[in-house]
Amino acid sequence: MTQSRHQSQNTGFNDFEQVFMRVQAAEQMVGAATVTMDPETMDHATTAVEQARAQLESAKAQAVDLDEPFLMDQEEKLARCEHQLLEAKR
Repeated sequence: MTQSRHQSQNTGFNDFEQVFMRVQAAEQMVGAATVTMDPETMDHATTAVEQARAQLESAKAQAVDLDEPFLMDQEEKLARCEHQLLEAKR
């Protein structure tokens, strides 16, 4: 059985599904962190954003033209998370 394009051997999810899940997790973590302003929660949110950014950059390196709208949408969501987290840390 061959794996589909971008298929991860470890999780069964392809790179784009992983990007989606990591960005979604980052959004939730940042939301929780900015509501509570708890330092530990802020650290977890920072880690979630960093992991989402790394996954997004990895997917971009493998992307084709058809993937661009999805990746741009995820980029915008992640940029909002990064901005919100930065503002909360001030």
